[in-house]
Amino acid sequence: MSDPTATLAKLLGASSIDDHEEVLKAANAAIKASKGSNTDAQHTRVVALLKLDRFDDALRAIADAGSALESQASLEKAYALYKTGQHDEADKALRSGGSSSSRALRHLSAQIAYRAERFEAAARLYAELEKNNDGIEGEENDIKINRLATHAQLEWSGAGGVLSEAQKQPSREDLEAFETAFNSACGCIARGDLSKASVLLKRARDLCEASEDLTSDEKKAELLPIIIQHAYVLARLGKDGEAAALQKSIELPDITEAPTKAVASNNQVAIGDSSDAKNNNPYVTQRLAESATTLAGNDKLFEYQAAALRRNKYALDLQCQKFDGVQRATTKTILASSDPEKSSTAAASPASAEIASLGVISAAAKARLQTGKAALHEILPVLEKRPTDIGLLLTIIQLYVQTSNPGPALDLLDAFLKRLDASTAAGHEDVRFAPGLVAVAVALYRLQGRQAAIRNELARASTHWRSKTKEDAATSSALLREAGVELLKSSDPAHVASAGATFDSLVSSSSSPASKDSNPLAVAGLVASFATTDYAKVEPYLASLTPVERLISGAADIESLLSAGVATVPTHHSTTTTTSSASASKKRGAAAATTDDAGKAAGSKKRRIRYPKGFHPGDPGNAKPDPERWLPLRDRSTYRPKGRKGKKRAQESTQGGAVARDSKEEGETLELAGGAGHVKVETGAAAGGAGGGAGKGKKKKGKK
Repeated sequence: MSDPTATLAKLLGASSIDDHEEVLKAANAAIKASKGSNTDAQHTRVVALLKLDRFDDALRAIADAGSALESQASLEKAYALYKTGQHDEADKALRSGGSSSSRALRHLSAQIAYRAERFEAAARLYAELEKNNDGIEGEENDIKINRLATHAQLEWSGAGGVLSEAQKQPSREDLEAFETAFNSACGCIARGDLSKASVLLKRARDLCEASEDLTSDEKKAELLPIIIQHAYVLARLGKDGEAAALQKSIELPDITEAPTKAVASNNQVAIGDSSDAKNNNPYVTQRLAESATTLAGNDKLFEYQAAALRRNKYALDLQCQKFDGVQRATTKTILASSDPEKSSTAAASPASAEIASLGVISAAAKARLQTGKAALHEILPVLEKRPTDIGLLLTIIQLYVQTSNPGPALDLLDAFLKRLDASTAAGHEDVRFAPGLVAVAVALYRLQGRQAAIRNELARASTHWRSKTKEDAATSSALLREAGVELLKSSDPAHVASAGATFDSLVSSSSSPASKDSNPLAVAGLVASFATTDYAKVEPYLASLTPVERLISGAADIESLLSAGVATVPTHHSTTTTTSSASASKKRGAAAATTDDAGKAAGSKKRRIRYPKGFHPGDPGNAKPDPERWLPLRDRSTYRPKGRKGKKRAQESTQGGAVARDSKEEGETLELAGGAGHVKVETGAAAGGAGGGAGKGKKKKGKK
């Protein structure tokens, strides 16, 4: 019988990538035939198991072999732990190997950091590997692909500020392979540049279909992620028809990767619902969404992907009227995030996008999808129980603004910010000056015209973020730019100094401050802030600014305009009505300051004379105006009342004549002119004067 160890060595010498089963059989036979420990055979068995994707078996084989093999196969153990999703244990295995300077270990360390969502560390490792290009043939292309994927993940996780502008823009070399074109498109999607992403995805699809190095099955497998991503981009661009047609071309059973299949299933439900909203049944949609593949181990989705799927699930639950269940689930997560012991990670921070979105969903469940004042009545008491719920607070502010009542919204936000100012908990200072909260405060202050409050808030936020490290401050670069621009408009020297410090921080965070690649707005702001106080500080940046001659090169010639004079519009006196802006105004214009020789206003309009009815000036046959035209109608001589009583009163009345009197013992009755009636007037004696005849003919009444 031949020696198993010699057979194993002979087999390894002639082995290829297709005979790992034979290598495993030979390694097992050599281990079984060995009287003592055969470390080489055990190591070979572990490698064969890894080649066969039997990672759990490889870990058991390493554990059974003892410490000798574990120290020798630290790379294999770390790789098996990485493939099973045990990223922390994989890091420990790499550090215990003692050969962290090995290029293979750095490759694996970068991949572990990528899957553990430590994207900044992964980007740094890939940059080092790309700089020290002393690897094997073809490794350079793999490093470039992984580096672009890491940059896209940095953008999606909100840490894209650590990348320079040159790293964000796709280069010509990135368009030569479909993998690099696809990853560049992912970076554009994360930044919101969807039009460019659509072009890059089409380029990646064309390159993949034209590739001669791939078989038809391999092309089909590589095209699926590209098509799924392109359908998503088209849906975001509002091209629902094209997105639905592209999504229908995807066959879910053909997708072998579990994460890709889960994303495709979610997008199929979402795009199908948006294209056929009339026939949308939330219960059927929920059933389709729940049939997605369950992910575990290294196949888990990234956090931003899992968060999107959770939000979609809660949205479907709300449409299915499952309000109580949604409220319980979201409230539990929100309360856990407010506990400092349970919110150690950035994803669990109360200011994270995930927790804030859960606050909005919880508010919708509490209000049972109502809006306006009805929703405010339901969710305002919840804010007292969860005062640190940013999502709930922003929802209430939005509802107040929609009902045209921003005053209470600003009061709530001010009270929330004061609580954060008084809090001493770790991380609350970052929450207090979160760019989103500062933007909301500035918007509400602007509605009330409180310019001083806006500048004070921006000055405090700028001071806070300038004190952070370069990586932390990179996430708030947009806030720092807006704060610097607003503070530079102030006449307060303290605000101008704060603006200068803000722009100085932005310029210094650039890789080459005085170069053309730096932020021109930050350089211009720095020069404007220190031009009158510290010329030596701004002098190195003057050359990078656009010259004034270039800025005004296309402007009008002011001297020629002045020499030509100012054009005037001639004045026309006309009785026709115009539609010009001057004549359309209902307000009377100011009196003209210039007068002509006659002393009249040059621009005054002559008032039209109103003539009596039937009178035409210049006509010799004109009748004389009626002299009674100013009297009331009933006082004119031509007045003829209607009816018998009216005619009788008219006969008795005389215009301008004596008034008939009817004297009686108790007084007189006066007829009014024109037959308007009569009035009784008592005589002097009847009126109760000083004479003694007031009581004649009357009996005094006594007391009863």
